[in-house]
Amino acid sequence: MKQVCLWFLILVSVSATAADPILSMRDRAQLIDTMLNDRLENLLPKLMRREGIDMWILISREYNEDPVLKTMLPATWLSARRRTILVLFNPGNDAQGNAQAIERFAVARYSVDNLFQKAWDKEQQPDQWQSLVDLIKQKNPNKIALNKSTHVALADGLTATEFEEFKTALGPKFKTQVVSSEPLAIAWLETRNAMEMSVYPSIVKLAHEIVAQAFSNEVVKPGVTTTSDVEWWLRERVVELKLQTWFHPSVSLQRASSEKFDHLKAFSEGSDAQVIMPGDLLHMDFGITYLRFNTDQQQHAYVLKKGETDAPAYLKTALANGNRLQDIFTNNFKLGRTGNEVLSMSRQQAIAEGIKPSIYTHPIGFHGHAAGTTLGMWDSQEGVPGEGDYPLHDNTAYSIELNAATFIPQWNKEIRIMLEEEAYFEQSGVSYMDGRQTKFHLISND
Repeated sequence: MKQVCLWFLILVSVSATAADPILSMRDRAQLIDTMLNDRLENLLPKLMRREGIDMWILISREYNEDPVLKTMLPATWLSARRRTILVLFNPGNDAQGNAQAIERFAVARYSVDNLFQKAWDKEQQPDQWQSLVDLIKQKNPNKIALNKSTHVALADGLTATEFEEFKTALGPKFKTQVVSSEPLAIAWLETRNAMEMSVYPSIVKLAHEIVAQAFSNEVVKPGVTTTSDVEWWLRERVVELKLQTWFHPSVSLQRASSEKFDHLKAFSEGSDAQVIMPGDLLHMDFGITYLRFNTDQQQHAYVLKKGETDAPAYLKTALANGNRLQDIFTNNFKLGRTGNEVLSMSRQQAIAEGIKPSIYTHPIGFHGHAAGTTLGMWDSQEGVPGEGDYPLHDNTAYSIELNAATFIPQWNKEIRIMLEEEAYFEQSGVSYMDGRQTKFHLISND
């Protein structure tokens, strides 16, 4: 009860005001650990049963951490310590047929807070590997899952050295029971629960507020401010708020000029600094990390010319095309469909409606480009082998990232409306965590 009350009080402080929603470092740690404990107690058992895994072992050495293991460390642990081995064991049902709690062990020199029971006493057993093997023998699992994966980098965190040493210590008896944890690791990373989703939208809202501030006259002075100036303002603003960015933000522009959109430059090289002028269509790609969750957003602003009070109708039409592509795409999300299936259906429908689409949506959560169903890449519009073949699961989050090209006669060229917003997918469909852009940010020319 005390833990639930603490979570409620912290949550209220997160959502209380738009002006000052940032928690202290101590309160952040408390909330992170509360959410982590909730995941371990209530989410993990369901996932282990779903994937048929009764023992999951995660092994890391300090500063070379498995990305999954890092999501299970308490907030005060910024890295593993020495060699940290976490063991999660599902004992199955009790005599009455009721599911028993997951047993959580740390075969480690240091106690991993109160989230994992310490299961190695070096003074009694100097060999850490033997202590792990003794625990395995005691629990006698049917399957021993390790984080090894061909297609999913985030599920492939076990290093070659740790794997070889583990196999040597394990001996022949249990070797046939060793399997890849890939489906379980992805499920752990991609699945969001109710407690997390009571917090995540406020993080997205916070990032939206930073975007709106950057795309205003508070930051942009037409004829003086460059796109690079806005990028570095974003970096400084994030630091001022005691947050982090997980990638360097990009700000670019499209305007009535002979320059054409270049996919390779836009997605791999970035743009050169340009002075922002009246009549420009600005684009921003920006994301923050807070409470272990990431945001990834792309929005547009229009710089008003003298006498203008709104963006031109032809640009509004282009934005509407982008919104329509979002609708087509998210309406095709169905449980069990693969990313490649949703991508193909959406592209065909958009093209039939006269929209020129490019879709490159990715899961988001503990990582910016997270594990789960990939729905296209900017240079793989015919499908993504491996991660694109993975089906959509319930209670997962995505950056709905795409662009729609529209020919603008007034500029005599094609422009791209590049949009990206965080969304939550459940059986009933897709919902944006804090809305989406349907109107341009407007920057005046005063």
